[in-house]
Amino acid sequence: MTNQRCTHLNAVKTLKHEKRHECEECVKINADWVHLRTCQTCGVTLCCDSSPNRHATKHARTSAHPVVASAEPGERWLYCYPDDAFAEY
Repeated sequence: MTNQRCTHLNAVKTLKHEKRHECEECVKINADWVHLRTCQTCGVTLCCDSSPNRHATKHARTSAHPVVASAEPGERWLYCYPDDAFAEY
């Protein structure tokens, strides 16, 4: 899994997977989500940009954790927020 233009994606050596299939922040506020993403820095699983609260993007901006992986069954990809880069694995 190498991406010639993104050092953040290249830095991911061991994938972090969701611990529970729910957005941790949406659960706290009793909100709904569409799809889930798992932060590859800290392992938190949060909702995607198609979800009303967009917790994964908010987390990436406030924490400076650059890369998420899809937490959806059957999806095998990473996304880097700062570089707007995508990689399948």
